[in-house]
Amino acid sequence: MIAFGSMERPGFEADRDRIMLYDRATGQITELTEDLDQTAHHISWKYDSSEIYFDSETRGTNQVFRIHVTSRQVTQLSEGQFDFALQSTIGEQPYLLVTQQSMLRPVELAVIDIESKETTTLSDVNRKIYTELELPKVEQRFVKATDGAEIHNWVILPPDFDATSTKQWPMLTYCQGGPQGQIGQWFSYRWNFHLMAAQGYVVLAVNRRGMPGFGQEWNDQISGDWGGQAMQDILAATDAMMADPHIDRQRVAAVGASFGGYTTYWLMGNHADRFCAMIAHCGVFNLESMYGSTEELFFVDWDMGGPYWKSAETQEAYTKFSPHRFVGNWKTPLLVIHCEKDFRVPLTQGLEAFTAAQAKGVPSRFLYFPAEGHWVNSPQNSVLWNRVFYEWLDKYCGASKGKQ
Repeated sequence: MIAFGSMERPGFEADRDRIMLYDRATGQITELTEDLDQTAHHISWKYDSSEIYFDSETRGTNQVFRIHVTSRQVTQLSEGQFDFALQSTIGEQPYLLVTQQSMLRPVELAVIDIESKETTTLSDVNRKIYTELELPKVEQRFVKATDGAEIHNWVILPPDFDATSTKQWPMLTYCQGGPQGQIGQWFSYRWNFHLMAAQGYVVLAVNRRGMPGFGQEWNDQISGDWGGQAMQDILAATDAMMADPHIDRQRVAAVGASFGGYTTYWLMGNHADRFCAMIAHCGVFNLESMYGSTEELFFVDWDMGGPYWKSAETQEAYTKFSPHRFVGNWKTPLLVIHCEKDFRVPLTQGLEAFTAAQAKGVPSRFLYFPAEGHWVNSPQNSVLWNRVFYEWLDKYCGASKGKQ
């Protein structure tokens, strides 16, 4: 047998990735994960071919699973608030080599005992650094969406957060990119929740509509509805957190990159005075001009239903969901970050947004990286990125403006 991953719908990069089995003797192909409402990554055979191991997003984390080839029974082998990624089996030993990370700690190596399901962390590269750090607190919260569905949220609290205190904290509503990308327990070297909380911000990370890990139906609901229910999910979660007496309602900002940058631009015109500042990194601003300049047309064709001229219905979607249509409502201070070599969301998207803010008289700043692409990867550029990021936030909603 040969096992391979396969998506069913052509042109949809976030479709459920299934485990397929190819029988080399008969040529027959069958799906092993037909009854599994999850996507499978990093599939690997057990040495005796009786089981296949994989990792998968599940409700805000990434866990390791096994599926029995004959019975098709699925068993979760890992647990906890971590993102695990399967690297390999270890010969005929009952262990899996994995990487393990969380919002607080970067990637380390670990092994999972297949029989006992116990995880043992092998490496501890940053031990010395972490013995000297006060760590933020990470917790899960659930809120009701406007349609009654349950929304999963990660909330990251500053290291010195005290639930018994009357102190009020500034908050960041983090808007995820993708748009089909789960907010899991990953440690990002760009959008780092650990660092945000350490700067004195409560961070709200919303697993809105369109995220994997909550079933394919939930994941699919972003396609064709960019400015719809997903935006309402973010606003509902923000409102729920703003009702918390520990949050200063006057010091709440929205930040995000890529589709998260799109979200920030969309919220600029639709947030009804919830936010005191915004930051958009490499975000989509004008859906029509984006279609004419991106290098990833297959993605827009799927998620928007095709080019804006395809039909009256498609044109209506572009008009309804494009952030540039709501610039008339803009008044919130906006930091735009964009990169010259971003061919997915080209530089002109950021320039258009910044020009609109300037023409509207909205307090705004443009941070430009001539040598970066869709992500800022250079260490020194990352230092500058973070410096400007926190300067902007602190200017409008930082800890120095707080109430005691």
